Amino acid sequence: MRAHPIKPKTDKDKYKFNTGQIDRRWISYRSVVGEPPKEQLVDLFGHYWSEVNMKIEWAPLRVPLERRLQILVTAFFTSMLLILLSVSFLLVAGSLIYGGLLLRSLMVIYLAYVYVHHKKTQSVVDGNGWMITRTNLLHRRYRDYFPVELVKTADLPANKNYILASFPHGILGTGIGINMGVEISKWLELFPQVRPKLGTLDQHFHVPFMREVLRCWGLVSVSKEALIRMLSKSNDPKHKDNRDGFTSNAVAILVGGAQEAMDSHPGQYILTLKNRKGFVKMAIRTGSSIVPSFSFGEVDIFDQVANPPDSLLRRVQNVVKKLTGVSPLIPVGRGFFNYTFGFLPFRRRIVQVVGSPIDVVKSDQPDPEYVDKVHGQVIEALEKLFEQHKDKYLQNSTSAKLVLQ
Repeated sequence: MRAHPIKPKTDKDKYKFNTGQIDRRWISYRSVVGEPPKEQLVDLFGHYWSEVNMKIEWAPLRVPLERRLQILVTAFFTSMLLILLSVSFLLVAGSLIYGGLLLRSLMVIYLAYVYVHHKKTQSVVDGNGWMITRTNLLHRRYRDYFPVELVKTADLPANKNYILASFPHGILGTGIGINMGVEISKWLELFPQVRPKLGTLDQHFHVPFMREVLRCWGLVSVSKEALIRMLSKSNDPKHKDNRDGFTSNAVAILVGGAQEAMDSHPGQYILTLKNRKGFVKMAIRTGSSIVPSFSFGEVDIFDQVANPPDSLLRRVQNVVKKLTGVSPLIPVGRGFFNYTFGFLPFRRRIVQVVGSPIDVVKSDQPDPEYVDKVHGQVIEALEKLFEQHKDKYLQNSTSAKLVLQ
């Protein structure tokens, strides 16, 4: 028998949801006040689950074909990391264990190539890559499922490079991943001659076959070497690297990373930023402007099992994150034919608002005081961006608060 979480706020029989974006019945909360009624159970993490109103909300049978296709494409992309890891492992293991001499030799050569190529180039694709892999009908269906939108507030001149300090991370970083990764048509329309790139963990590019797919989607490593390579590119239209007609690189970095992902819950904009200054130092070293970017609705497409800071689940997540750089989240979404539970994201609008660039003075050895100054400017610009646009892009804007930690 399935249950959904509620938060008792008093000892009485009335309960009020602290709504940000209520995803029907699956809303998890991180603290409980008062004595739970008899109808509730307590799980391993100290989370209360109600046995009341456990009816599954089914999706209608008659749904337009286009929406069904959007669901299928979204299921594919949502599972993509697991699919890529599994296929990569099977291909390598199968070839080395069961392959003949020729297949084994080819696999060993490819593995050596992956190591040497990443060591030499950090697996960076200098241009936009094959456009068919970065804008097509399938990717547009993925974008339209939510839908994901892109809003421009200022020009990004193509005579310099940029770091997009992007928030919030959410569960998967879906909005920024679509707009600057797999479906860049809107970006190219709003910011001509600026190549969109999306930063991700360096270890992803050590995985054979998987790395090739990520490179096709415009992903780059967030390692120091890869970022310097991308952000130090010439902006001269005559330079050989700019033969594609683009003269600028914009690399999006989800600054909050795995830590911020653990704090992702519907309606809660909790950002990990106060002690994250590495992106500021990188901008100063390369002379790149910093562009604050905020994706409204990113935290609303998934919930996750409650993981307050003192819970067993959070402690396990912190240990795994420390060892691997990835936090093992337990997301809660919808299913193919129901709105109550599943691994699919909810259809919630995501609007990525790109702010104005913050210029910096280039220096090979960033001064700590100057780093703090620029970091403060980023925080101020991000807070301003949130307050200016939340009424337009959030349903419950009056209760929406930006929390920096």
